[in-house]
Amino acid sequence: MNEAWYPQQVSLPEICGINAVPLARMIRERKLSAAEVMSAYLDHIEAVNPVCNAIVSLRPREELMAEARAADAAVARGEAVGPLHGLPQAIKDLALTRGLRTTYGSPLFADLVPETDSIFVARMRAAGAIIIGKTNVPEFGYGSNTYNPIFGVTRNAYDPSRIGGGSSGSAAVALALRMLPVADGSDMGGSLRNPAAFNNVFGFRPSQGRVPSEGLDPFYGQLSTDGPMGRTIEDVAMLLTVQSGHDRRAPLSLEAPDFRFEDALSADPRTLRFGWLGDLGGHLPFEPGVLELCAGACDVLAGTGASVEPTKVDFDPERLWRAFVTLRQQSIGGRHDAAYRDPRTRALLKPEAIWEIEQSHRLTGLDIYEAGIARGAWYKAFTALFERFDFLLIPSAQVFPFSADLHWPKEINGRAMDSYHRWMEVVAGATMAGLPSISVPAGFSADGLPMGMQIIGPPRGDREVLRAAAAYEAACPWIGRLPRVFR
Repeated sequence: MNEAWYPQQVSLPEICGINAVPLARMIRERKLSAAEVMSAYLDHIEAVNPVCNAIVSLRPREELMAEARAADAAVARGEAVGPLHGLPQAIKDLALTRGLRTTYGSPLFADLVPETDSIFVARMRAAGAIIIGKTNVPEFGYGSNTYNPIFGVTRNAYDPSRIGGGSSGSAAVALALRMLPVADGSDMGGSLRNPAAFNNVFGFRPSQGRVPSEGLDPFYGQLSTDGPMGRTIEDVAMLLTVQSGHDRRAPLSLEAPDFRFEDALSADPRTLRFGWLGDLGGHLPFEPGVLELCAGACDVLAGTGASVEPTKVDFDPERLWRAFVTLRQQSIGGRHDAAYRDPRTRALLKPEAIWEIEQSHRLTGLDIYEAGIARGAWYKAFTALFERFDFLLIPSAQVFPFSADLHWPKEINGRAMDSYHRWMEVVAGATMAGLPSISVPAGFSADGLPMGMQIIGPPRGDREVLRAAAAYEAACPWIGRLPRVFR
């Protein structure tokens, strides 16, 4: 850590060190009050957030304390309460929050105060969460680096001179710095997985349709999904239970399972088979040290008795990437075309968004059709590996957290990047197949920078992925390593 960023180390409040599931249980059992929890978290946010800039649009303390006291009163009356009851939550600033500013990180929406919640936000409220504010995002969530002209840049929990990742970077930073007990995020091109890797926490991209979203394009808009992040697998699983389940506004959403994910985490690791994908046969460049750390994480799995073998996908990875880029451009271009065509609003769009929109103008219907065909072919080739393996392993990022003064890396290990998101190509495989994929901590570089590894499961295998991650968590030596800002 660059020590100059923190004039002194801070003490971690005991309450803020308790994970979400046991903390909520303590509130329900009246061993702690929601008011005590809220006060501890707000004090802690005040101490560390000014450096990392993860939580934005923070609500007034008096309002939040009043809601916490109301949560305590509900417990005292013996009311049935949900699994998030009394827990402070900051929602990613891409999701609508009723009565609370939602900016998308864009000057176009700097003053938007929605009248409704996004589907998963409403479910978190119903489960008892107290919404304290928002977590910062890149403009419209585009790019794996969290910065925007409204709130500025979010800095890494382990080294504030570095980026926190994106687009759920602030959620990951807030978790790592214990400013939130559990967090939500979303993921199109790794936005739950990359920031988790950069901040030594867990980020789970669930199966497509597992968490419903009321999108403008509910049938074809199937690249992005919301999902949970947490400090532990139990916390991630609990939040997934809250977020999951069919909603008629999301026609392709999945029915809720007949179990709670947090109750289904037991697995014998000796029965599990993992396939290590590495750098996709030399296709992906990596910063030195990334593959080595992830190979060490594979060794942790092997040490539990699991089988870990190298493997490869019988598919051209460049074809996969071009299809991903085409479908992404179609989605982004359609969403922002009106803003682009008006010179007054175009001037408020960041260059990367303008690039996506202009690229979308060059697409033909045939381009989009062929990208969909490629996506289907990738799905078949990728899922064929599950005939031999239960899970697939690949790094969560291709570089370590880089300087916060840099928007995106122009090259990796001597290979030039041809777009602002090419450096995150490693996450496209799970996205394009709609498969569940969780980033688990893979260790730290010699400079103390975190890295993560993806565990990818079969179609709709969310429970199985969480079980595998729990087995890894039990054996992993670095998951509890805190940022050096703490005494």
